[in-house]
Amino acid sequence: MSPVSFIAIAFALALVVMSFSFMGGAVIVAVPLALAIVIIVGLLDYKRRRNEAEGLERFRERSKPRKTELNPQERETLS
Repeated sequence: MSPVSFIAIAFALALVVMSFSFMGGAVIVAVPLALAIVIIVGLLDYKRRRNEAEGLERFRERSKPRKTELNPQERETLS
């Protein structure tokens, strides 16, 4: 996870802890908000990892060996 992800999740957890310490209606707002933050961060991290994996797959495709054609001069040099 990225540092921004950790900060967002830490903020969400702090929001929940703070709402429980005040014992008011903040719990009703803080818990769903914290869950939304955690879900959004998780989805963004999943998207980032998927893009990295697709990038590696494209790299593998590009790096596959290709058949090369030799011209007559190159064939003469190699023989």
